Amino acid sequence: MTLVIKRTLLACLAVVGGASIAPDRVAQAQEVTVKVGTVRSISTATILWAAEKGYFKEYGIKVVTETLDTAANSIALLAQNQLQLVEGGISAGYFNALEKNLPITMVLDRVSSPLGHNLMLRPDHKGQITQLRQLKGKTIATNGSGAVSTYEVGKLLESDGLTLADVDIKVIPFTQYAVAFQNKAIDAAITIPPFTAQLLDGGHAVNFKSPDDIVKPHPLTIAVSMVNTDFANAHKELMRNYYVGYLRAIRDYCQAYHNGSNRQAFIDLAIRTGTETRPELLHKYPWPARSPNGAINVASMLDMQSWFVKNKMSNTEFPADRVVDKSYVDNALAKLGPWELENKDSKLPGCR
Repeated sequence: MTLVIKRTLLACLAVVGGASIAPDRVAQAQEVTVKVGTVRSISTATILWAAEKGYFKEYGIKVVTETLDTAANSIALLAQNQLQLVEGGISAGYFNALEKNLPITMVLDRVSSPLGHNLMLRPDHKGQITQLRQLKGKTIATNGSGAVSTYEVGKLLESDGLTLADVDIKVIPFTQYAVAFQNKAIDAAITIPPFTAQLLDGGHAVNFKSPDDIVKPHPLTIAVSMVNTDFANAHKELMRNYYVGYLRAIRDYCQAYHNGSNRQAFIDLAIRTGTETRPELLHKYPWPARSPNGAINVASMLDMQSWFVKNKMSNTEFPADRVVDKSYVDNALAKLGPWELENKDSKLPGCR
């Protein structure tokens, strides 16, 4: 039998059975679409990087991303399998979904300390408000009710003797913060990159307090990758491979975070895809950190769960193994091995 005939026969077997040839060839014949909901952030560009580098394609995965205002509003889409994965903040809605036994679970870290988040003030409050307790009676914006941003604000206030009941919380999309500050509709807002830098550079707000400096347990894991467990159980090997490819991209992101040789390529991708429109911000300000090993700080996550229950945003506290499925990360680490930092001279504390 000639080599050409052999290859033709193998290709036919791939379509019929899928078990007799190399995984990458099977993947190309049986590509599966995975829809991922994401919020706009430089750290989210990691998924786009993985897609562009072919890390998903080699496992027969086609990733389609959908932009979300807040992950707190996407839990229903995830539970209904309209999205197979969601990349976003840990919210009260997640724990409420567990209480209803909906098919979702946390899998992997997306953002952890240092966050680059800041509770920012309207410029006319600079020098006038110097302590958190002075925010009593003031209006503070977050991007979602029961979102991780609400947790951050609450923990910051509690560090100086206040609670959420002592302030007026207003839910506003990050993209509308500048207008809200300009119109004096808000006194303060909890912000994330790149909006923190945009508000600073535009003169719309000034930095006031960083959750990283005050909120415990530390480091904070405030955003994660969540998966629909029905989909994952039906595509076990595919989803394990997804996280192998994704963790490869996360490690590439961490190299770029530490000013590695691929940093400019990551910036170019972020600009080209509209993840960020101002490249100077990516050069000037630190990026959100994430774990190169995909690790979720369970203590931080459990504190969020307790806080949401205490503030009557959710009802039940679950054990860690009910909230986080570590098996995907464990599998990816076993395949990829230890991570090594390219730029040994980097002093940046995150992504380690």
